[in-house]
Amino acid sequence: MALFDIETSITRVDEGVWETQLSANWNIGANSNGGYAMAPVLRALRELTGQPDPISVTTHYLRPVQGGGVGRIEATLIRSGRTMATARGTLSQDGRERLVVIAAFGDVEAVVGIGPEMGPKPPELPAVEDCIPRGKLNQGVEVPLLSRIDCVLHPDCVEAGERAVVEGWIRFSDGADPTTLSLPCFVDMFPPSLTALVGNTGWVPTIELTIHIRRAPKPGWLRARFECDDLHNGRMMETGALWDSSGAIVARSRQIGLLLKDPIAQEVSGGGGK
Repeated sequence: MALFDIETSITRVDEGVWETQLSANWNIGANSNGGYAMAPVLRALRELTGQPDPISVTTHYLRPVQGGGVGRIEATLIRSGRTMATARGTLSQDGRERLVVIAAFGDVEAVVGIGPEMGPKPPELPAVEDCIPRGKLNQGVEVPLLSRIDCVLHPDCVEAGERAVVEGWIRFSDGADPTTLSLPCFVDMFPPSLTALVGNTGWVPTIELTIHIRRAPKPGWLRARFECDDLHNGRMMETGALWDSSGAIVARSRQIGLLLKDPIAQEVSGGGGK
């Protein structure tokens, strides 16, 4: 099995209740990466809805998730229709809710309407070997996450410049292929796009993250682009997209996060981080 599948696995313990063992290998500093932390909840919601793919996922991060600890997942079905089902799930540790997910599941490849095919084109990127590994950036915090992913950045994005844009390539380090269930995780695994504007950002806690899955990804590297187009009073808005190896767009995202000044607060405030 892929490491992602093993380290996001769940065990059902009661009606609508699961447990998961969260790995510290997906941490940003002392806390779980936000995309990784939501993945076990998505597994529970997929099981509950009986539908194969997340179509729309919104996660609110209430408190940091502790990688290396046990998590309790509670999920309820909100509505189930002929082609779509919507459910809500929470991840708790030590009796405290850490994040809340509301997601719609269906078959992303099923034809449910009509209209022309359209979508944004992928960014032009240097070859993977000509990009800069994320591990060479000084983000001001340890990133154990890099033991689980290969993430390389466009050379223009690794130094502070004039635009808050991060582009690059990403895949699982064990060679596992991307899936619709792992795409929500991948959109939160790049350094914050503000890194390309202001340099060292430390751990940037996510308040809320919404992801839309557009297609089932083809095997191979994913191409990514993220941009912060709104920063006010330390709250930043970031828009992102992923394209698969065929050049088709497979996921889009929008999140609001915190750019904190106090490095100690970065360890204890907010929820999921990048």
